[in-house]
Amino acid sequence: MSSPDPQVRAARNESTRPSPDHGPSPAPLRADESIAVRGPVVAVTGAASGVGTLLTERLAASEEIKQVIAIDERRGECAAAQWHILDVRDPAIADKLRGADVVVHLALDLDLETDPAARTAYNVRGTQTVLTAAAAAGVHRVVLCTSAMVYGALPDNELPLSEDAELRATAEATGVGDLLEIERLARRAPRAHPGLNVSVVRPGVLVGGTDTALTRYFESPRLLVVAGSRPAWQFCHVEDLCSALEYAVLEKVEGELAVGCDGWLEQEEVEELSGIRRMELPSAVALGAAARLHRIGLTPSPAGDLAYTMYPWVVSGSRLHEAGWRPQWTNEEVLAELLEEVSGRHTVAGRRLGRKDATAAGAAGATVALLGAAAVVRRARKARRRI
Repeated sequence: MSSPDPQVRAARNESTRPSPDHGPSPAPLRADESIAVRGPVVAVTGAASGVGTLLTERLAASEEIKQVIAIDERRGECAAAQWHILDVRDPAIADKLRGADVVVHLALDLDLETDPAARTAYNVRGTQTVLTAAAAAGVHRVVLCTSAMVYGALPDNELPLSEDAELRATAEATGVGDLLEIERLARRAPRAHPGLNVSVVRPGVLVGGTDTALTRYFESPRLLVVAGSRPAWQFCHVEDLCSALEYAVLEKVEGELAVGCDGWLEQEEVEELSGIRRMELPSAVALGAAARLHRIGLTPSPAGDLAYTMYPWVVSGSRLHEAGWRPQWTNEEVLAELLEEVSGRHTVAGRRLGRKDATAAGAAGATVALLGAAAVVRRARKARRRI
């Protein structure tokens, strides 16, 4: 899944008009490729950044893939792909998909700093357009990517959850409402477009060049632990996600697919491995303060994001395992990579700080800063009531 460049994101917030195709003409297949390779032609949206870049390069290098069509709002680095430059909401995308056997839709904006309304407009409308365009272009298979977050983080969740477990998430966490709507579109698409096969891949906590509320959790000087909660951490490295997407592309597995490292880590194991100490708070205090801070714009993450650090949402990945897929990364290895990635970053209550501000926050940690800001809000409200 891609997070667009800041300039692209700003342009989306100002206007929802689709971008024209300014890309160069697709490079023709070499004669030896067209004869020797019998695999599918695969189109990847969001191909110029994030997971889209890695998947495009992986598929382009695969002997099982005939050709890769790369679609994004800017040209990426993969020279072996045919590039089309346009917004995925542009109905002209149907013409670019002609000749493709499979579409992998990764053009999603889940950036914490994106305006929520603009983010939803892009994510939902983009998915609708891609599904309709794929059907019109004669594509027989679409692979979508959401998140295991759609299962919801709840105290009574089984450990682990099966792929066909009920989706019990709500729209209270960052981007989860968009992902739930994408899941609904995926279920409806085969009925609306007979002959179109749709698979949905749901990764755990995604790590590897990503920036989410869950990766920022590990940028804080203290790990916020809500009293009485039962967190269980299951990570998914982007390389494992790409290999799972390739399985779906090659039709080695289909349907609703959950992907992540085998097993999970308890909160105590995470603290021991990370060396970051916890700061524990009552649930009402932590959730109430987080909600107020987000409401007044001090933090980018809504209170709903906290649930995913409180309760388990671990998945089994049984369908991929039955098809022969195995993760190449362990939870311990992915956590180590995440800690290396976020080294030097400083986050308090989900908000990134500069070095000077982080030093000021210091040993007080994310939770104290959160509570302090919440206290300021309460005092301001009391003062207004007295006037």
